[in-house]
Amino acid sequence: MKRRGANIFLFLLIAGGAIAALVWWLVQPKPVSVLVAEVDRGLVQDSVANTRAGTVKACRRSGLSPSMGGQIVRMPVREGDRVKQGQVLLEFWNDDLAAQLVLAQRQTKAAEAKARQACVQAETAQRESRRLQELHRQKLASAEVTDKAVGETRASQAACQAARVNVEVSEAQIDVARAALERTRLVAPFDGIAAQVNGEIGEFVTPSPVGIPTPPAVDLIDDSCIYVSAPMDEVDAARIRVDMPAKISLDAYGDKVFEGRVRRIAPYVLDREKQARTVEVEADFIDPEVTRNMLAGYSADIEIILAQKKEALRVPTEAVLEGNKVLVLGADDLLHEQQIGTGLDNWEYMEVLSGLRAGQKVVVSVDRAGIEDGALVRVESQDK
Repeated sequence: MKRRGANIFLFLLIAGGAIAALVWWLVQPKPVSVLVAEVDRGLVQDSVANTRAGTVKACRRSGLSPSMGGQIVRMPVREGDRVKQGQVLLEFWNDDLAAQLVLAQRQTKAAEAKARQACVQAETAQRESRRLQELHRQKLASAEVTDKAVGETRASQAACQAARVNVEVSEAQIDVARAALERTRLVAPFDGIAAQVNGEIGEFVTPSPVGIPTPPAVDLIDDSCIYVSAPMDEVDAARIRVDMPAKISLDAYGDKVFEGRVRRIAPYVLDREKQARTVEVEADFIDPEVTRNMLAGYSADIEIILAQKKEALRVPTEAVLEGNKVLVLGADDLLHEQQIGTGLDNWEYMEVLSGLRAGQKVVVSVDRAGIEDGALVRVESQDK
């Protein structure tokens, strides 16, 4: 009987211990899963970026339209064609103007012939005048005859000069007729690509009315020179200077980043309704070869480097809490809040001037529930 009582007591003792251990385990705080980053040394940059998407632009782009109306009879260029400076892009019906040019050229030939005739007569009259003047000195010709010959010589010389001026007038008429004919042709002002062509053979085209823009006949882009233009907040623009280094990224090229340099800062602020005030900043590509297949109109972003340090003590910017504080992982797997002094920073890294040393680990997943000073944590694998 005593043995049975001892066994019950032992069973109760073991069960109570197990329950106590279970209760103790249940009340213990559970570790929070966190992501950490090591404090190290490396490049830290102070930079600013555009507030809205920028645009890839060509250094020269012209929306070409004829200065007069007419019916299209020739349009040798199609969209996407590469053209040379001076190449005809569009031509109106101009048979009448071509005929006027031919008429002006033939009138000029007639004027030149008349001028030669008048000048030959002037030379003949001059020789006759000199002969009579010599005879007059020898008392062999009367003064009346001699004076008449001299007057006729002057008149014939004036006629020669008038005929030559008439030739110049005829040549000017050729220029006028040629200019009128050229107005019926739209030519490329520079080498480039015809990005857009509006119009078909047989259509009648009229110039745009004043104040009413219409699509250009040919949108010509010089793709030999490409740059990026992007709006910068007016607060950031005050710190930007020409020739500052920049990083250029394009949606069409994924995560690829191109080296650039600030080429121009607009001397005015854009004040658009319901939008922040911005300043347009332009950046060139350092290597022009990378722009070979880029298209004008691509969306792009510019990150301008205001200052940088190559071997600065740094932490990921996402690890820094409000008030320049970080959560440091201790040897006891507890988090310890630490105040730090900061220097240069951008969206990626922040320079640490005081409060941390290289090799320490700080929490980067600060937005997770339960992440706070004194929390027990478990480091999550970065591969997840």
